[in-house]
Amino acid sequence: VAVATRGDPPPAPRAAGIPVATTTVVKTDLSDTVTLPGTLGFGTARPLRGAGTGLVTRLPKTGATTVRGRPLYWADDRPVAVFYGDTPLFRRLGALGARGRDVAVVADNLRALGYAPGSAPVRSRSSAPQGTPAPPGEVFTASLRAALKQWQRDNGLQPTGVLDVGQAVVFPGPMRVDAVKAQLGDPVAGEILSVTRTAQVVTVPVETASAGTIRRGAKVRIVLPDGRTAGGTVTAVARTAQDAADSSGQSQTRLDVTVTPAKRIKGLDAAPVEVRFTSAVRRGVLAVPVGALLALREGGYALQTPGGTLLAARTGMFVRGMVEVGGPGIAAGLKVVTSS
Repeated sequence: VAVATRGDPPPAPRAAGIPVATTTVVKTDLSDTVTLPGTLGFGTARPLRGAGTGLVTRLPKTGATTVRGRPLYWADDRPVAVFYGDTPLFRRLGALGARGRDVAVVADNLRALGYAPGSAPVRSRSSAPQGTPAPPGEVFTASLRAALKQWQRDNGLQPTGVLDVGQAVVFPGPMRVDAVKAQLGDPVAGEILSVTRTAQVVTVPVETASAGTIRRGAKVRIVLPDGRTAGGTVTAVARTAQDAADSSGQSQTRLDVTVTPAKRIKGLDAAPVEVRFTSAVRRGVLAVPVGALLALREGGYALQTPGGTLLAARTGMFVRGMVEVGGPGIAAGLKVVTSS
């Protein structure tokens, strides 16, 4: 950026043969983009601990996906099945009349698997004393016991109509086996494995000072190790900051930003990646290299034509060596003097 005064006499004509460095005003799109390192994976892993007694006799493979009603691992050669729901099985179920959210989890999964445990009871005020809420969950009925027996029979289990703690694990939805922790012959009442969600995500640690510019729902570009790029969306911005060391060993406070790829990235389960965040976009604006700006002593900026005329210029976004400009006489295709 050079300095000039509006009203200064035009520059003396240049000697013949001495070229003037010029550039052209262009109409283009400008975007303010920040690229940050991240890690492609499946999000934070959560441990799964077994329950009950016995020894681990069979384990899944890393990367396997859970399926409702199918075994996840085996204890004493008996399969431990997967159910989906929001309440773990915390007690022995089999007594008629037992009510609770855990009963509802069993009934809902049997229905989803095609069995007939009976319809869910209608919760009404008449089912509880006046002034008290009805107990949550469902009732363990004879039809539910019959459906449970049939499911047990179909899966090679003793058809007892009883489901004990440790005979099924409950997840909020389909999960992916992230790592197998136990070994064959270990007691089942310990950490068996860890799981993650099945959807790929990119975790990006962002300095707290910069995290405020990143919004949930923002579109980003993910740069893969081989140079390919993929679209993605910011799906979460952590609300709890953590201290982390940067490349120089200095401690910085950061927040994790979660980005979900628009499509599954094939061939990669985990990898270092880069994520391009765009905080502002200006479309169809006039722009020149920053070196074409003349700073006026009285304030503001101008562009200088090869003939020496100064044109007052409003400036907008500065990004990657370009600056948005506008003003009377400034149009796409105009040639102006530049220092670079």
